[in-house]
Amino acid sequence: MKHVAVPYDSDESFLDLTVPRVRSALDEGRQVLVITRPAKLALLTGALGRDARRIDSRAPTSWYDHPYRMLAAYHEYTRGRRTLVIGEPSWADRSERGVRELIRCDSVINAALRAAATIMLCLYDVRNVPESVLEFGPVNHPVLLGTDGEVTSTRFVEPHDLVLSDDHAPLPAPGRDAETIRFTARELKRLRQSVGDYARAAGMDRNLITSLVISVSEIAANSVEHGAGYGTIAMWVDGGELICEIADPGGALDDPLPGYIPPEPESPRGYGLWISRQLCDLVELRTEGGVLRVRLHLDMGV
Repeated sequence: MKHVAVPYDSDESFLDLTVPRVRSALDEGRQVLVITRPAKLALLTGALGRDARRIDSRAPTSWYDHPYRMLAAYHEYTRGRRTLVIGEPSWADRSERGVRELIRCDSVINAALRAAATIMLCLYDVRNVPESVLEFGPVNHPVLLGTDGEVTSTRFVEPHDLVLSDDHAPLPAPGRDAETIRFTARELKRLRQSVGDYARAAGMDRNLITSLVISVSEIAANSVEHGAGYGTIAMWVDGGELICEIADPGGALDDPLPGYIPPEPESPRGYGLWISRQLCDLVELRTEGGVLRVRLHLDMGV
């Protein structure tokens, strides 16, 4: 994969940097996917003329709103074919947490799609992208594209070496009203029932309860099979989210990008965190005092 940051400062520079590369990709037989706002897509298709019928497009709101699912969507779209992807998320309305996770997942793309026959152009409109986001363009992308062509980024950081704000800070203590349950292998079924009961009593949208139960069950099963064989789960509600933390006293993080990249089909491990990231809004991991803590956040949906 070739992962390129493309800063631009006008509609003209946007077209100058994208149109020739779209035409070249089409000439090479690549599938072209464009993910940007309707106004920008209209500019591009207008400049492409008849070639515009040969490109694919997606709405950035649905593609980028959930960064973990974005990784899965890129993985699925680029699998087994030569592609050019032009992507431009909206940054303005994101929470600080949402910005951080999208920046992180943009870095993970380098590992997730490393073997893919893909050229990915990530657009940054310097007129409205926050400075705190712009600074990660050269960090997350090995290549930078400007009016003078492509250059190698001297600030690029491999995904497993990227450290963002609060990455090493201890997780806040569970809420005062947290409900705590101890589990072993024999009690996983009861654990699933307890999580579902707690979510229903808390008022979570019933369509989301299954996602929560599956996620907790996957992480708890990992603790039983690969960790200490037992653990505890704490559940509480905070800020419109239901938060579940699974604590495994025998856990360890041996994967530098845990749950961000889909496991290989033949792999016996790695599915729990991957599934949980797909189903939950945020997954946080810390190892503190020999205890692995996996904290799952899911919006209540109400």
